[in-house]
Amino acid sequence: MDTAMHHDALHDLLSELAARHQVPGAQLAVCHEGERFVVHAGMADTASGSVVGPDTAFPVGSLTKPFTAGLAMILVADGDADLDEPLTGQLPEFDAGALITLRQLLSHTAGLPSDVPEGTSDVGGDRAVWVARHCRRRDLAHPPGTVFSYSNVGYVVVGRLVEALTGMTWQEAIGAILLEPLGLQPAFVAGPVRTGRPVAAGHAVQAARGRVVPMPEQELPEVELPNGGLALSAADLLMFAGLYFADCPDPKPLDRTTANDMCFDQLAAVAVGPYGMAEGWGLGWARFGDDGSHVYGHDGTGDGTSCHLRFDPVIGSAVALTTNANTGRTLWEDLAPRLRALGLAVGDRPELQPAAQPAGTSRPAAPDACLGRYTNGDTAFEVLRGDDGGLLLSFGGAPHSELLCAPDLRFVMRELGGGARSAGRFVTDPATGRIDYLQITGRLAARA
Repeated sequence: MDTAMHHDALHDLLSELAARHQVPGAQLAVCHEGERFVVHAGMADTASGSVVGPDTAFPVGSLTKPFTAGLAMILVADGDADLDEPLTGQLPEFDAGALITLRQLLSHTAGLPSDVPEGTSDVGGDRAVWVARHCRRRDLAHPPGTVFSYSNVGYVVVGRLVEALTGMTWQEAIGAILLEPLGLQPAFVAGPVRTGRPVAAGHAVQAARGRVVPMPEQELPEVELPNGGLALSAADLLMFAGLYFADCPDPKPLDRTTANDMCFDQLAAVAVGPYGMAEGWGLGWARFGDDGSHVYGHDGTGDGTSCHLRFDPVIGSAVALTTNANTGRTLWEDLAPRLRALGLAVGDRPELQPAAQPAGTSRPAAPDACLGRYTNGDTAFEVLRGDDGGLLLSFGGAPHSELLCAPDLRFVMRELGGGARSAGRFVTDPATGRIDYLQITGRLAARA
């Protein structure tokens, strides 16, 4: 098959799936067997009528984190930071830093709460003040170094460390030290520096009402820029992934050793891994299995956007998808097996459909030991028994999802009304057999 046919087939595939999932606009970038293909389709903003081009930036949400990790690792390689020293020496405002290292922050094992509390944006972009207020020893959700628990808070701290070491804001540093040397023009969804580069608007697909509603602004507090503030194209993501290919001998502004270290699983010694998100975690990158291969990458969602990146550093293949709708995740779930059939490793994830029950039988009831209240920082979950005997998950005082639980305590979380699915599990203490944790999308909440 020649290059034009490859390009056309990918464009047709992207257009087909975007229409199926009511995604207004998307980009797909692929590196496979030494060839690169970038296709795009649809509208960047349904309100203005602007179309998606190859350089349109999409808010990539948490896919910002590997870039922040790469920036921090450049500072490690330069001798300005240490992966394994407690951080209070360089960040005296970081009280919990007496117990926490940069390695733990980058691999989500520092024990910090998962999410930035609501109503804490009064400091603007002053991360030093924010860290002093919210990252004390008494704020820890877990003992550092013991479990994986995905943490946006941890990457706020990494952003603050970058500022302390460089004398620049995180926005200035990510541009000057990492992105601009790659020839990438950064765009940001918040903060004092944006860009003249076109940025796609997010969209909320309201399938039941047959509506697609544009969301012109990303509601991200400025303090959270290091964990979710970048806007990039699929081609930009593909270029960044290429730094980690084994056949890239001089991946400046990183170096070969640093790039390799970031793709090394850090979770061998932790008791609870990242079930529901990945199989392992490096320094900024998630690790996925795929038919014996190790695939790395990250996902990111914003307000009405969903973006995905996977790469195999050994064989040098990669795929990046950017979309501007909340249904972009289901587009990715449909796209992944189609790409796998073409020979691309895209990473396996937990099954998001509950296991089928034999005809004439009912789903076994989850044990009462699952019921109760679980907390992570300021976030509290309540697991309740539903009227049908199944489990309901409530937070914010209202039922949110049903938990379709298997006998081994893994479950599919299915949102009430919307139907969105995520994988999770209850985790038992091996010593006592007691169910002590609830894990959802990598976030680990302890029984209260």
